[in-house]
Amino acid sequence: MGSDSNPTGGEKHAGQQTNGSAKDLEQMKTYASEGKPPSGFGARHVQTLLLFFGLTVAYALRVNLSVAIVAMVDRHAANKDYEEFDWDEKTKSVILSSFFWGYVVTQIPAGQLAQRFGPKVLLLLSIGVCSVLAVLTPFCAHIGDAKAVVGLRIVQGLSQGFIFPSTHTMLSRWAPASERGRLGTLSYAGAQFGTVIMLAISGVLASSSMGWPSIFYISGAVGILWSVVWFFYGSNSPAEYRGIAPEEREFIESSFGQQDHSRRIVTPWMAILTSPPMIALTIAHMVHNWGFWTLLTEMPSYMKEVLKKDIKKNALLSSLPYLVMWILSFVFSPLSDFLTNRQYLSRVASRKLFNTIGLWVPMAALLGLAFVPKGGSDLAIVLLTLAVGINSATYLGFQVNHLDLAPNHAGTMMGITNCAANIMSIIAPLIVGEVVTDASDPIQWRWVFYIAAGFYFFGNLVFIIFGKADIQPWNESESPVPSAISSANDVQPARIAGNTTGHNENHSD
Repeated sequence: MGSDSNPTGGEKHAGQQTNGSAKDLEQMKTYASEGKPPSGFGARHVQTLLLFFGLTVAYALRVNLSVAIVAMVDRHAANKDYEEFDWDEKTKSVILSSFFWGYVVTQIPAGQLAQRFGPKVLLLLSIGVCSVLAVLTPFCAHIGDAKAVVGLRIVQGLSQGFIFPSTHTMLSRWAPASERGRLGTLSYAGAQFGTVIMLAISGVLASSSMGWPSIFYISGAVGILWSVVWFFYGSNSPAEYRGIAPEEREFIESSFGQQDHSRRIVTPWMAILTSPPMIALTIAHMVHNWGFWTLLTEMPSYMKEVLKKDIKKNALLSSLPYLVMWILSFVFSPLSDFLTNRQYLSRVASRKLFNTIGLWVPMAALLGLAFVPKGGSDLAIVLLTLAVGINSATYLGFQVNHLDLAPNHAGTMMGITNCAANIMSIIAPLIVGEVVTDASDPIQWRWVFYIAAGFYFFGNLVFIIFGKADIQPWNESESPVPSAISSANDVQPARIAGNTTGHNENHSD
């Protein structure tokens, strides 16, 4: 094992060392030529597991306020011994949306910075800063009220804007082609897992002797702990990871082919921004975020004020839809592969089918939710769970469509659509604050569900009409680098999806 760090170097003190090095090199050639994955739990699995928990922490830090704010404005909803704030619905909506004010700013530049400085340091700073700020949230709320909390959440959003581009870059360097779907799925599953865990335990924490501040203290402390572990065990690439076995490194790096980072693809900005399929994709992404974040940020308030659930049941029930979403993401992905690989559906038909399932089924659930009678809390919870859980089908719809249209520019396209979509994440809670002036009035909430359902209908209709799944002419726009080479590093989502032609899609994109 001593030859791992320097398999060919050093003096020949003994014939055994030379023979060991030669054996390692021969084994490396075997793995490279056959594409055979090394057995056992390897360095790539360590990095994937760290990414999973990193995204778990990131989403826990993102959604912790959704339940905490219920207790912060009503001390009788949880532990009565802690401070209460006089925030109306508009103020609450501003606070809940402020995270995204910062988040959208760093989306597009984040990918370029991850390429230049490496994803490890960006993930470390992103989650580390966000975690420290989470710990400081109760103090800021005490001394600065709503304005201080808004400012803090903006900075948290700025820091988290680097997470997804950096994760894409990590997977582009660590996930070999034959395992990219599997490792990508596990990594990104952390997002929904973090949402489930945070929503489930927040009510218990708020009602405990530690009160609502413990929601921020504990989520922040876990984030700091992850940052320490990441500092020691995270690595930008197999080449920089000292403990990796030589055969595993060769297996990973050989799957990417020869890479020339000195030349870069020319980005056809005008062609991208004026392409009808790209516009349809952007609209689908935007309407998805409107509905998703409306429900995520406002569901705890709806359950407390309309369904009359106490904060413990509220938190557990609020987490249920995201647990279902997490589970269904592992159901829809192999189903999509089965239908396309067996040629039961064309790629474009598959994209539109799963996008329709992911947007129009939730649309129907939201319309049903608008007419749930008083006392029908069980039905309301079923419909909310359906509206959020089935939404995971969009992972096989618009969310992988960037790769279909232009593998060479999928990273840039992801930045554009995610930036636009998260502007909707800002606006949606603000609109709720304007519409819902009395949180206990189910008629006012009915309009919130109407609006979200309308967005879902319009966005998917545009995607059905204008969406495509074939490579666009501007994908090869005077690029000095072949697409198979450029996709290794310049296109982060392409590296996740399985190959540059998109045959092995997975919801991780």
